[in-house]
Amino acid sequence: MARIKNYINGNFQNPILDNWLDNYNPSNGEVYGQIPNSSKEDVEKAYTSAKSAFKLWSQTTLEERSRILIKISELLEVNLQRFAEAESLDNGKPLNLAKVVDIPRAASNFRFFGNAITQFASESHESVGHQAINYTLRQSIGVVGCISPWNLPLYLFTWKIAPALAAGNCVIAKPSEVTPMTAYLLGEICNEAGLPEGVLNIVHGLGTTTGQAIIEHPNIKAISFTGGTATGAHIAKVAAPMFKKLSLELGGKNPNIIFADCDYEDMLNTTVRSSFANQGQICLCGSRIFVEASIFEKFKKDFVEKVRQLKVGHPSNDDTNIGALVSKPHLEKVKAYIDIAKNENGTVLCGGNEVSVKGYENGYYLEPTVIEVTSDECRVNQEEIFGPIVTIMPFNTEDEVLEMANNVKYGLSATLWTNDLKRTMKLSNQLQTGIVWVNTWMMRDLRTPFGGVKASGVGREGGFEALRFFTEAKNVCIKY
Repeated sequence: MARIKNYINGNFQNPILDNWLDNYNPSNGEVYGQIPNSSKEDVEKAYTSAKSAFKLWSQTTLEERSRILIKISELLEVNLQRFAEAESLDNGKPLNLAKVVDIPRAASNFRFFGNAITQFASESHESVGHQAINYTLRQSIGVVGCISPWNLPLYLFTWKIAPALAAGNCVIAKPSEVTPMTAYLLGEICNEAGLPEGVLNIVHGLGTTTGQAIIEHPNIKAISFTGGTATGAHIAKVAAPMFKKLSLELGGKNPNIIFADCDYEDMLNTTVRSSFANQGQICLCGSRIFVEASIFEKFKKDFVEKVRQLKVGHPSNDDTNIGALVSKPHLEKVKAYIDIAKNENGTVLCGGNEVSVKGYENGYYLEPTVIEVTSDECRVNQEEIFGPIVTIMPFNTEDEVLEMANNVKYGLSATLWTNDLKRTMKLSNQLQTGIVWVNTWMMRDLRTPFGGVKASGVGREGGFEALRFFTEAKNVCIKY
């Protein structure tokens, strides 16, 4: 049985109070390890380590920081198979997905920010007539907290810590207690890459204990969090009165808008992927599908046919399309929405049942589910489900679908399928989201800003936006 430890000051350590949590394998429902449930004392120990390391790390040259981060990316690539297997085992996602997406993207995050920090420039302003010059310094903040979710464990963990480290900060990071394994393994990679002791500290545990200790620590000066909207609201309530910098990437209930003039086959194949990738456990999944009425019946028939072809199976199998959901409680939550939909007069077109995988009968498997709804006001169209469930409904006009698309409390992303340029420009401008994909989905350029509006979050990640968040601007005015 694997026993994960905290990574503090470059060493792996047991929790001070010796409190432990069981770690479950979603594919078979069995406990396969334990992780610390770290306390305030563990977080304080990590802070002391980070505070001491900051004095040197913040003054380390950009070239040296860059070299270490790029070395970490190279070591992740060398250890691709090992990390992918750990991610699949811990999360339940198909192994081939972890190999193609999750671990390569984690490596890319370190490489991107390792390079980006050497190109990160500030501004200067000559004050003509006053014989003065103003210039802006971008200085590291100090010790920052990074809290990441379970759906893309290493992918999103590194998306936070890489820019924080690149900018010269020291980090106390908490991965999800549901999927801690690859964050634990990352500590070994950091030591091998030569990251100085104390620069990155990884503490494991529940949000209510470890996470709470991080957000309420008086000297952790910024919090970057990805997760649920309710948790984000709690973090803001605690951290805002302490004047911490906050970056909150929260939930989504994303519209997928399909017009009759789209490239149909490309749209159909992409929509299957955008609905059910990672078991639908991606905040960017297009979970509300709106289809122009003239092609609605054709789409419904073709989409359901393709969804029925998706294979639910053990994550290690090469032909598995849909792996296990991340935990038993999450499976029960997702299943409950199928009953809610039926009670709201929704029609389950396919799926809706648990799946028993031979040899892994206690795993957390669910059929990909398509539900036809008659109103956008129903709960399954208003609440984030975060599982392999999508709804479909027809629309008649641009104005009608725009109103429905914006009629949720979330505003993370939207997908638009059309070849009409005028329509593209109009709807892209009026959709209340932080991201709009046109005739594609999840095409990501790491230079671009990432984040949402409304209940989908505060602030932006990615590119120089992340480096700006993890630095403080200081203006210097010199009269000559």
